Amino acid sequence: MALNAQPLSNHFESIAIGALSLPGRAFLAPMAGVTDVGMRRLAGEFGAALTVSEMLDAEFYVNGDREAAMRAASEGLGPHSVQIAGCAAESLAQAARLAEAAGAAMIDINMGCPAKRVTGGAAGSALMRDLDLATRLVRAVLGAVKVPVSLKMRLGWDAAALNAPELARRAAAEGIAMLTVHGRTRCQFYQGKADWAAIRKVREAITIPLVANGDCTSAADASAMLTASGADAVMIGRAAIGRPWLIGQIADHLAGRAIRPSPSAATRVEAACQHYQTLLSLFGKAKGLRHARKHLSAYAAHSQRPDAAALRARLVTSEDPAEVEALLALLLDCEPAAGTA
Repeated sequence: MALNAQPLSNHFESIAIGALSLPGRAFLAPMAGVTDVGMRRLAGEFGAALTVSEMLDAEFYVNGDREAAMRAASEGLGPHSVQIAGCAAESLAQAARLAEAAGAAMIDINMGCPAKRVTGGAAGSALMRDLDLATRLVRAVLGAVKVPVSLKMRLGWDAAALNAPELARRAAAEGIAMLTVHGRTRCQFYQGKADWAAIRKVREAITIPLVANGDCTSAADASAMLTASGADAVMIGRAAIGRPWLIGQIADHLAGRAIRPSPSAATRVEAACQHYQTLLSLFGKAKGLRHARKHLSAYAAHSQRPDAAALRARLVTSEDPAEVEALLALLLDCEPAAGTA
């Protein structure tokens, strides 16, 4: 199924990432357990200029882990990046080669994940505490692939160590093609408000494309984020869960076009069912049902039916795909007309 999403094709709206030309300035952020191939496919069909995979543990991926390979799946995707994480140069380089061979248009190195299970292994945002190691890892990945390589980071480990500009300078000097900065420190996790203005210090340190990330929920947010940060593009994460069309709407706004209307109830049902069926096909019925619950709940979150709570409870616990699709139709058909971003 190809949804009725308007392509972003105007040359002057594009952004060059190394040799890769992207058709807009709004991207889908990588989110563990969320940005599966189904969500990435929908976001792309609705106008996201770039989608990024869930984070792949480089060691697992290189050693043939099936779930890691599924996270890198690219069937039916437009321009997409595969994000890899680790702290060993050899495994990161090999993971990058595998992702490139599997069809990734870009490789992203994770130096921003705040999760303890990741930082405890000296990966993710823990690398911002060892910039020499971080630089060696960047060099190893750049030497392994021909596609552009990007880097995603935070402002720093904590408020006393806001070293994103220094890491950015080092990465750019090595040849990184794009940098993404989430406007929080590692120790903030996802608390408080992302500091978009603090990202400007990274802008002042580099000339390569810069992407701002954190708390972008609307077209107005995207404009404010770019103004405050000086970034070239925005990356949208949690706000797009259950609303994969939001990224295309933000891309329209940033390009100075009229924002496309939110999809009809029928199109939302079709999109949610497509996503659901993709997960069942990818993971198998039992695991796919579990993986889909967060998405199903998000698609149905704004239903105004008086019995919506009961229907949503059935939706996320049902093990019958036919019932799930019928419940989605009931819940989404009764949503109020959705406004634009």
